[in-house]
Amino acid sequence: MATPAAPGDRRADDRDGPRPLEGRDGRGGLRATLGGLTTRGRSFLAAGAAAAVCAYVLGQADLLRVGLLLAGLPLICAGVLHRTRYRVATSRRLTPQRVEAGTEARVRLRMENVSKLPTGLLMLQDHVPYMLGPRPRFVLDRVEAGGRREVSYRVRSDLRGRFPLGPLQLRLSDPFGMCELTRSFSAYDTLTVVPRTTALPPVRLGGEASGYGEGRQRALALAGDDDIIPRAYRHGDDLRRVHWRSTARYGELMVRREEQPQRSHCTVLLDTRRIGYQGSGPDSAFEWAVSGAASVLSHMLERGYAVRLLTDTGTSVPGEGSDGHTGDSAETAGLMMDTLAVVDHSDGAGFSRASDVLRTGGDGLLVAFLGDLDEEQARLAARMRGRAGAAVAFLLDSGTWLTGGAVAGAVEQRTRQLREAGWTVVHVPPGGRIADLWQQAAGALRETAAADSYGGWA
Repeated sequence: MATPAAPGDRRADDRDGPRPLEGRDGRGGLRATLGGLTTRGRSFLAAGAAAAVCAYVLGQADLLRVGLLLAGLPLICAGVLHRTRYRVATSRRLTPQRVEAGTEARVRLRMENVSKLPTGLLMLQDHVPYMLGPRPRFVLDRVEAGGRREVSYRVRSDLRGRFPLGPLQLRLSDPFGMCELTRSFSAYDTLTVVPRTTALPPVRLGGEASGYGEGRQRALALAGDDDIIPRAYRHGDDLRRVHWRSTARYGELMVRREEQPQRSHCTVLLDTRRIGYQGSGPDSAFEWAVSGAASVLSHMLERGYAVRLLTDTGTSVPGEGSDGHTGDSAETAGLMMDTLAVVDHSDGAGFSRASDVLRTGGDGLLVAFLGDLDEEQARLAARMRGRAGAAVAFLLDSGTWLTGGAVAGAVEQRTRQLREAGWTVVHVPPGGRIADLWQQAAGALRETAAADSYGGWA
């Protein structure tokens, strides 16, 4: 048996340990070995047979010896490979297993000869999808008994998604190149390519001007649970908040909830409707929306928000509560990025399901990435503003992404409809930088907050 792989390795060998590189015993194994004759081996065999026939017709004994030599050489090589019982084990290590689109990952392959015989010429080949680049091939000259070899290659994808790496193939060849035997291993790894993220400036989207408008939006955006009773101790809680009377009563460590600070909530709504976007590819409007949603999610998690990812279908990240993820920010970001890595167009035509979800828990900050809207969907999106403390919509006109023209009049009409409902709408030009648009949204919210404050004093 092969030695266990190091932590993080994914072995590419079968469960029963290293595999022999030759066929199993019996006629089937020999037939498979003969089927592994290369073009050179088959050419030698055909030339030998032709020479033998010519020698018989012409009565040339010397030509017959040459024909037997030509035909016998590939057969001898195949027989030697068939009789040789090499046993090898392989492993694969992928670092890292999650990368952003356009970023490289390194794959390390290790081959170990666990038999008592040295191997001949080996070719190591790993199967990778064409989106990750050419199929890597490595030639290993001779591996001594108990020896090991390590090789590595890089993969890169401009498209997000989940891509399998493997299975691994080993090809054994004789020194003359007459015969080759190929064996595949069963294990494989998965590379997750997540959307590109951009660092966003640390601005407040709940308004920064003092007065009624800022206070109202901030209070709603920072709405939390009513923390008035003790709860179970969680990792990271301040020990000075331990409630000893409740601890003695329940038999476990309890802390006072009334001192727990309120947690900010943020919902990121991603419009995935197929009819809402035109075009495809890494530079399309839909891919920009996915990348923008990923950037906002990462940014809000870093700021300590309880974040929820929502699509037009009403679905969210598995394991997410009604108020969003509140656990470890790195783990939460990983779950959300994995979800965005495979998100695709939906066949739905509206936001009714997302509206139902927001109706039951839509307080806090709402950031939406919306595609093309008709009048009905714009009306429904306007109602989704609901109880949100602040609502920002990044509106994409996918037609301008294809033609590069000006924003259509229908888009301007939908923009007015959303703004009248309380949305802060930011138009996304083709190739626009999310960091600049984020700053623009913050400025628009500050102006709205200042106007509300002035109106309250009037």
